[in-house]
Amino acid sequence: MLLFRSGRFARWNRFGWLLSILLSILISAAQVFAQSKGHKKKQSRVTATPATSLGEQSLTNIPLPIGHEAKGLVLPDFDGEGHLRGRFEAGTAHRIDEGHVGFQQLKITTYTPENRPDLKIDMQTSVLDLKTRILSSQERTTIQRADFNIAGDSVQFDTNTRTGRLIGNVKMVITDQSHLAGKTSQ
Repeated sequence: MLLFRSGRFARWNRFGWLLSILLSILISAAQVFAQSKGHKKKQSRVTATPATSLGEQSLTNIPLPIGHEAKGLVLPDFDGEGHLRGRFEAGTAHRIDEGHVGFQQLKITTYTPENRPDLKIDMQTSVLDLKTRILSSQERTTIQRADFNIAGDSVQFDTNTRTGRLIGNVKMVITDQSHLAGKTSQ
């Protein structure tokens, strides 16, 4: 028994004890890291925040690697002065390549300079070109505003100028005609 308390076996015994403590710490740290990583994967919404530089536009900095898909992606669109221009809510989004992002069940809300909702755009399938910031869809798209609804078979929407072009089987319904007709003088 004295052999284990002194000499060469005592040093190995202390080393083994120290090694087992270090291994248990490393294993528990790996488990904590894996749990936190798994928790992040279970989250269904990914939200982007405004860029640190107000001049950068958030639609060009979509935090999605090439070939990956995100569910419930919400992206704000800020102008050069930091004002909210629009909000993109996608059922799913996937990075096609370095310059393009594809969206499924995309709902866009644009805002006026006074920060009031302006347009609501619904697209089933669309692709955003990150360089030109033009969003295009080859499926039926609906655009709504307080005074009209318009739909077309395909659309190209410029997110910079907030202008779009509907093509094919376009149907428009005007719901508020009060501002269209001139005021009559009495």
